[in-house]
Amino acid sequence: MVKHKRKAGKSTIIAVSGTPGTGKTMLSKSLALALNGKRIDCTKLIREKKLYQAYDKQRKCFIVDINAFKRAINQIIQENNAKKQPKTLIIDSHMSHFLHTNLIDLVIITTCNIKELGKRLKKRGYSETKIRENLDAEIFDTCCIEANEQGHTVLKLDLSKINQKTIKTTITKVKASLDKTN
Repeated sequence: MVKHKRKAGKSTIIAVSGTPGTGKTMLSKSLALALNGKRIDCTKLIREKKLYQAYDKQRKCFIVDINAFKRAINQIIQENNAKKQPKTLIIDSHMSHFLHTNLIDLVIITTCNIKELGKRLKKRGYSETKIRENLDAEIFDTCCIEANEQGHTVLKLDLSKINQKTIKTTITKVKASLDKTN
């Protein structure tokens, strides 16, 4: 794992990644509030900036241009740092762990019990094929493995049960991990 000190005046960048339905957005919103930071909604960003190559009708999702995505996030980070005010940015995307290690202080990988994840994805209206693909990604720990292969500092969090107590405990763990990396 790459450990690096944040330069004075630079933003703290947290990438929240994981299989769809594991709690990334809920955690990202909670972290933004707790850390007085800004959440970057990458789903919205991808649509608004047209950071995709095509639309997959079968899976009902955009096929993201990962290089365009990386450039857009880099630009947001640079603009934030140019304000010369340290601020925490939380990048909410199942692809955020693909960002360069020099940009990210901490990658949080959200996980979820398979049975609970299946319920969440079904509630979202995902097709059986899409549910199976996402359950397989969770079973094989794909996002965590990819984040580690990239060389990120990784904090893995199980968000199978989401309530006020688990959110508070999770935020405490994130703060402790950030203290270790900075």
